[in-house]
Amino acid sequence: MDTSSSCNLHVAIVSSPGVGHLIPAVVLGNRLAAHHGVRVVVFQVTTEASPPESKLLKLPLHQLVELVELPPVDISHLVGPTTQVVTQLCLMLRHARPLASSAVAAMDPRPAALVVDHFGTELLSIAAEFGMAKYVYVPSNAWFAALTLYLPVLDQQVEGQYVDQTEPLEIPGCKPVRPEDVVDPMLDRNDQQYDEYVKMGLAMASSDGILINSWEDLDHKTLQALRKNETLKSVIKTPVLLVGPLTRPVEPDGQNIKLMSWLDRQPNESVVFVSFGSGGVLPQAQITELAWGLELSQQRFVWVVRRPTDGRVDDAFFALSDGTDEAPTFLPNGFMGRVQNVGFLVPKWAQQVQILTHPAIGGFLSHCGWNSTLESITNGVPIIAWPLYAEQKMNATFLAEEAGVALRPRAAPVVGRAEIERSVRTLMEGEDGKSLREKVKQLKMSGNEALKVGGSSHNSMCEVLAKIASSKGQ
Repeated sequence: MDTSSSCNLHVAIVSSPGVGHLIPAVVLGNRLAAHHGVRVVVFQVTTEASPPESKLLKLPLHQLVELVELPPVDISHLVGPTTQVVTQLCLMLRHARPLASSAVAAMDPRPAALVVDHFGTELLSIAAEFGMAKYVYVPSNAWFAALTLYLPVLDQQVEGQYVDQTEPLEIPGCKPVRPEDVVDPMLDRNDQQYDEYVKMGLAMASSDGILINSWEDLDHKTLQALRKNETLKSVIKTPVLLVGPLTRPVEPDGQNIKLMSWLDRQPNESVVFVSFGSGGVLPQAQITELAWGLELSQQRFVWVVRRPTDGRVDDAFFALSDGTDEAPTFLPNGFMGRVQNVGFLVPKWAQQVQILTHPAIGGFLSHCGWNSTLESITNGVPIIAWPLYAEQKMNATFLAEEAGVALRPRAAPVVGRAEIERSVRTLMEGEDGKSLREKVKQLKMSGNEALKVGGSSHNSMCEVLAKIASSKGQ
C-alpha cells in the first residue's frame, strides 16, 4: 500500500506511562504519517505521581500526528513498596481502559485500528467494542516477542523457578534462553508481575498482528522460526511483522554545544560513549570501578554520569562540565583532572542520538535498552553490552551471540576495572572490535534498505495498512 492509497486511514496508538514507552509510540506514529499518509492519534496514559511525559519528549510530531494525554490514573491503593514495575504498568493500563474507551468514542471519525504496546494488551478489547482492527507494537526484537508469546507454553512445561533450571529454555526454532538471561517478570513465578506477563503473551496472540521494531537481516533466525517452524506456528498463529528500525531523528540540542565542539576535535571512531539510559543508575562501588576502567583503558570517552544509587552525592558536580579538577565525591580522587584531555563528563543527561551520529564515536558502552540499541546500530556504532534490568540481558546476549555487533564483559556483582579496561581496549583497538565494527556497518546499511520503498520493513507496514483498509471496506 503506498501513501496515496492509505491517506484516508486513521490509527490510534496507546502508549504506556513513561517517556521510554512514549518515544517508540511517537516514532511509530511519525513513520505512519510521513511515509504512508496515515492520520495518527497517540494516547498517552499518565499518572498523578509523574509529570506529563510529553514535556520530556523532545521529539517533533508530524503534522498528521496528534498527542493526547489521557486523564491521570490512580493505582496508589493497589500497589506497595514491593510492587514490581511490570505489575504497576499493567495496572495503570488496566485502569486507563475506561478513559481510552471514552476518548475513542468521542472521535469522529473513529480510527480504523488500535495499536497498543505489549503492556497495554487488555486495551485490545476497545478495538472489539468499536469494530477496529487490533495490533500490538513490541518496541523490541523478535526473540523477545517470541519468548513472550511462547511463555504460556513454558508456564505449563517447566516446573520450579526458571532461574533455577539447569538447561536453557527452548523456544522452537529460536535461540534458547539461558536461565540467567530471562526477562525480569520471569525471575519469580510467585510474583504478580509473572502472572501479568503470562496474560500478556496470551493477549498478544489474540491480536490481528504483532509489529516488531526490527528488520529481517537483524532478526533473521527468529523470523524464520516464526514463519516456518510448525511447532512455533501452532502456538503463535497471529502474523508477526518486522517494521523497523524505527528510531528518533537527530535533534540538535543547544546544551550540547561544548560537548559537540570537543567531539569535533577528536579523530574519527576514537571515542567511547558511555551511557546507561534515563533509568540506568549504578551503585557507588560500580561507578568507582567504571571510572578506573575508563582511565586505565587510555581511550577517549564521553560519560553521561548519573547519581549513584547509594551514598551522598556532591550536587555541585551537576552544574559542572569538562576541564575541572574538582571531583564529586563518588568519583576517584583526582579523576577529572587526570582524564581532562581524553574524557568528557556529562552530568545527568545528553542528547544520545546527536552523539551517536557524530563521526568521532567508535563505540557505545550501553545498558542495551532496545531504543539505544537501534540508535547505535543505525549509526554503525558497535556496543559493549552492559545490561541492567527488564529484557536487557536477552538483548545483550542477542547482540553478542547472534547479531555479532557487541561484546559483553564478564558478569559479576561488580564488574572490575581490569575487565572494563579490557573490554574498552578490545572494542577500540582489537581485532574483535574491528570485526564488530564491520558487522554493525553492514547492519546499518541493511536497516536503511529495509525502510526504503520496496524494502522488507516498508512492505510489512504496507501489508498491515492494506489489511486495516480492507477491514474497513476502503
